[in-house]
Amino acid sequence: MLPSFLSPVALYGSYLRRCFFAAGLSPQTVAVDDDTTMHFWGPDPARSCAGEFKPALVLIHGFGPIATWQWRRQVQFFSPKFDVYVPDLVFFGESTTRSADRTEVFQATAVARLMEKVGVKRYSLMGTSYGGIVAYNVARMWPERVEKAVIASSGVNMRRRDGEALLKRAKLEKTEDLMLPATAKNLRTLLRLAIFKQPNVMPEFFLNDLINKLYSEKRKEKMELLKGLTIGRDDEAKLSPLDKDVLLVWGDHDMIFPFGMAAELKELLGKKVRLEVMKNTGHVPQTEKPALFNEIVNNFLCEAS
Repeated sequence: MLPSFLSPVALYGSYLRRCFFAAGLSPQTVAVDDDTTMHFWGPDPARSCAGEFKPALVLIHGFGPIATWQWRRQVQFFSPKFDVYVPDLVFFGESTTRSADRTEVFQATAVARLMEKVGVKRYSLMGTSYGGIVAYNVARMWPERVEKAVIASSGVNMRRRDGEALLKRAKLEKTEDLMLPATAKNLRTLLRLAIFKQPNVMPEFFLNDLINKLYSEKRKEKMELLKGLTIGRDDEAKLSPLDKDVLLVWGDHDMIFPFGMAAELKELLGKKVRLEVMKNTGHVPQTEKPALFNEIVNNFLCEAS
């Protein structure tokens, strides 16, 4: 394992934190109940006390690295216009719980309680992948609090056969081997499925550094989160429509949740759903083509309902 001062991943992580600070966000920790503590990046509390408010936007990360690694370009773009809140979901980063619940509904409850604790009554949501599943559940359970919802690259409608097909594409037997890679080989597989345009060079020492710095903490608990998912167990998707404006953003080359799932999800979520397809992107369009992604989301959030 590389020491921090030689680790490119640790150095880049420090850069990401500086970007969040420069966008006006600060790291904060809140106990949302007797068992659960949430770490998040949010506006300076002193500014909120002075009565300076903008529309609130909550960014919910996917399964993998902590939030700073997944939302940098969105934080930089949206923070001048919105009060941006970026939580680390439970068992990611410094967020933790003593509860035995590991479902996506539990994660959604933690996010909703966090927003209660910081005094934000209404907000829009944007979630990617696993975070999109969480965002859907926040919008479903607390519709009066959520103004608009953006769900990106997220198999909210995943069925048993979708999970089986994903493992066949990955040529792996277990979901955790893909989503929580412990070897450079498995991380290469994840990157192959997640990113449309592959990096030209990805040395093994760098992949191992990524694994050690981003995928090694709380592995047992994260495996429990994967096993605790209630979606993907049945042969049919069981979803409640959302009675609000919803934007689906999908990469046309997503190999984690293929585009066919996006078209089906649009029909399942109700009449107020719009689907935007980003060409030549995979599972993480917000990092593959951030300028276009931000423009699409910004137009949706800023237009009148």
